[in-house]
Amino acid sequence: MTAASPDEDPPGLDRAALASYLAEHRPDLATGPLRATLVAGGRSNLTYFVTDGATEYVLRRPPLGHVLATAHDMSREHTVISALGGTAVPVPEALLMCGDDSVLGAPFYLMARVPGEVLRTRAQTDPLSADSRRDLAEAMIDTLVALHRVDPYAIGLGEFGRPDGFLARQVRRWGAQLDRSRSRELPGADELRDGLAASVPTSPPPAIVHGDFRLDNLIVDPASRTVRAVLDWEMATLGDPLTDLGLLVTYWDVLGGGSNADNPIATGVGPAAGFPPAADLLDRYAKTSPVDLSALPWYTALACYKLAVILEGIHYRYTQGQTVGAGFDQIGSIVPGLLASGRETLVSLQR
Repeated sequence: MTAASPDEDPPGLDRAALASYLAEHRPDLATGPLRATLVAGGRSNLTYFVTDGATEYVLRRPPLGHVLATAHDMSREHTVISALGGTAVPVPEALLMCGDDSVLGAPFYLMARVPGEVLRTRAQTDPLSADSRRDLAEAMIDTLVALHRVDPYAIGLGEFGRPDGFLARQVRRWGAQLDRSRSRELPGADELRDGLAASVPTSPPPAIVHGDFRLDNLIVDPASRTVRAVLDWEMATLGDPLTDLGLLVTYWDVLGGGSNADNPIATGVGPAAGFPPAADLLDRYAKTSPVDLSALPWYTALACYKLAVILEGIHYRYTQGQTVGAGFDQIGSIVPGLLASGRETLVSLQR
């Protein structure tokens, strides 16, 4: 965590402005002077722990400076966690949504703080037993199955997205996002985009898609080996559930395995960190979900492209001096390898 002194505001959060807003809209959350801590680890939206001395909660707001259009939608996050409360998918309690940019310079929302641990690094996962790692990995994949089984219409999310043409739009969207953040040559990026666009598979029935489902977007209880809450819903929508699975495989095996494991994105996950391989997780998903996984390599290639675009956007903000926290200097070096892995995966599917 990045701690400010009690008399200092962390970057991106004006405590006096927040206290004034809460005094009007949620006075129960501002009964005393506010303290705030920027949570390190995330490289997209900014997350803070905030307390009035009696209650501790979490504030989420977009990153500082240049951001990709639609990629940091606070209202979207707040809507989906509000709707999922009470389902089999564990989420924090939504407390408040503020769409007024004049308060903190950007929209933000508040949610309850859930006890538990976010496993991001080898320092956290290395002490776990092999059984604990397997149980946590299985709890993670079971949570994804539970999400994909939720009926969006039954919880008021029937209009949350446009499932028709979802995959083709994803390819176009991430291509457009890359164009907005492209500040250097990226060999193979256009080739991968064109290959994906030319081979879009037929989607299974639509589901609620998280958009960035991975171990370090979960709060877990290592002692009970359970998932306490799913975080970071900024890219959630209705669409093809296999996009979640393809992205998880990319984090798990492409970034979290072999020679690629030494990176700041997936240091504590995947086979290199002692977790079961993605193939085991896919087998478990297949046993409890009706979704056909035969076209999954296409989704993994899409995930490589999507993640490369997101990281290139972060790299762009870093070059402009608009990032908060450590580790951003290494982000740009990951992008070429992701693009190469995506092209190789797509070629393997076409053989």
